Amino acid sequence: MTYPDPRYLGDGGEVNATFRPAGHEPELTYPNGGTVVHYLATGASTGGRFGLYRWDMGPNPSGPDAHFHRSISESFYILSGTVRIFDGSRWIDTAPGDYVHVPEGGVHAFRNESGEPASMLLHFAPGAPREGYFEGLAEFAVSGRPGEEEMTEFFIRHDTYWV
Repeated sequence: MTYPDPRYLGDGGEVNATFRPAGHEPELTYPNGGTVVHYLATGASTGGRFGLYRWDMGPNPSGPDAHFHRSISESFYILSGTVRIFDGSRWIDTAPGDYVHVPEGGVHAFRNESGEPASMLLHFAPGAPREGYFEGLAEFAVSGRPGEEEMTEFFIRHDTYWV
């Protein structure tokens, strides 16, 4: 394996780093009162290279059922608490420092069933616009889910295929 072709072709480098302080307010709070999402790096802010989100779950059970993505991989890095991650064949009780990578097409799910708060980093590559998916789900929790046809279109638009 080799390095990819250069994307920066200048000679002296650029001053272009971004900084997000630890106390920054989350971009999304789910109406269930327990889950907040921090948009650390969106696909738009990374030129489509990746998306990175901190997913903080409250003590109430939460998380998606088994699904897969056709165009993006998803990785999980556990920061605190216990998160159950389905790797396509079994549920794994992950702990801080554990990492799970799911390539495109890999069946997966995650849940916080511990009764305690839990936090993890979600990494998507390449950087798809996952914010629309997260925000759409939050909106459905408030306004109710639309009909089956609209939900199917929503999930396909956001590269989410239920198993």
